[in-house]
Amino acid sequence: MPKRPISADSHITEPPNCYIDHIDPAYRDRAPRMTRDPVRGDMYIVPGMTSTIPVSLSSGAGRPPAELSTTGARFEELHRGGWDAEARLADQDRDGVAAELIYPSVGMVLCNHEDLDYKRACMEAYNRWLQSFCEQTPGRVFGLGQTAVRTVEEGIEDLRAIKAMGFKGVMLPGFPGQEDYDSRIYDPFWEAAVDLALPLSFHILTSKTDGLAKPRGPKINAFLSIIRGNQDILGMLVFSGVFMRHPKLKVVCAEADAGWAPHYMYRMDHAYKRHRHWLKGRELEKMPSDYFRENIFMTFQDDFTAFQFANHVNHERLMWASDFPHSDSTWPDSQKVIAEQTSHLSADVRDRILHDNVAELYGLSVQ
Repeated sequence: MPKRPISADSHITEPPNCYIDHIDPAYRDRAPRMTRDPVRGDMYIVPGMTSTIPVSLSSGAGRPPAELSTTGARFEELHRGGWDAEARLADQDRDGVAAELIYPSVGMVLCNHEDLDYKRACMEAYNRWLQSFCEQTPGRVFGLGQTAVRTVEEGIEDLRAIKAMGFKGVMLPGFPGQEDYDSRIYDPFWEAAVDLALPLSFHILTSKTDGLAKPRGPKINAFLSIIRGNQDILGMLVFSGVFMRHPKLKVVCAEADAGWAPHYMYRMDHAYKRHRHWLKGRELEKMPSDYFRENIFMTFQDDFTAFQFANHVNHERLMWASDFPHSDSTWPDSQKVIAEQTSHLSADVRDRILHDNVAELYGLSVQ
């Protein structure tokens, strides 16, 4: 029998008390908080950020497309499984999902906050709330801690704290507090992640370069560009030699789809072979695609091309996800989508993408 799938990328919907109750008291008066607008509905207000965060799309799973909106939602009307552990297990059972790896919702936006001190306080508060949530769902919900990476040294301290809290991995902001991730100053940080057996994740919409705010043409056109921030990070890590220096480092590209990967890998190799001299590329011990194939894991939900081209990448690095309860989720019809998109795959490849890869990466014992 096929193994029940594990979602490599699901989310919580931060409840009104998530940050207020768990943040450092020095920041409590400025903690992110939920407010209700009579027209726009419930939203999170984050001091220091110009835009509000509507709660509606963060819990749009299962709603008809015509009903998806950024306005009008009330928190009590959202999927209770977004913050209630018992309800979450029922949502998993309805979708036929064995377990989930959990990312934030408001926490994604906080990755781009300009105040590094405030950002770290918020992420520590989120980690405290998430730890309690995961403890109520042993073996079914596994958390990924957040770190602001204000400095390299502090980032390493955060990795150790996140490991001690029982989390299985770490979600990084698209841009760190010092220089950029291709700097050699981050070598100790990568080594610490390897030593602690903590996969590092980059999620879409956590880089300043991949937002929806200023599209060319209709706003829907911006939806196609939200993977660009992740692509830029992955290319930077490969071409700067991070994986060459740290061959055991595992990086997760979350919710950026995967069907584009075969061409991207081919294009990386072409650039390296043909243009690295005049473009001042670093000399690598292997081809760029080799590092991409070995060190980078990719999560996706509704991506038919990812399954179709699984043999053109390393299928042991592909990980299916439900994205519940976000608006792009396949819930509650994940089994139908999976059946349609994996019918051509062998049982072994199917099980690896839906279950085994994520279980092995995060060290999970899930049936």
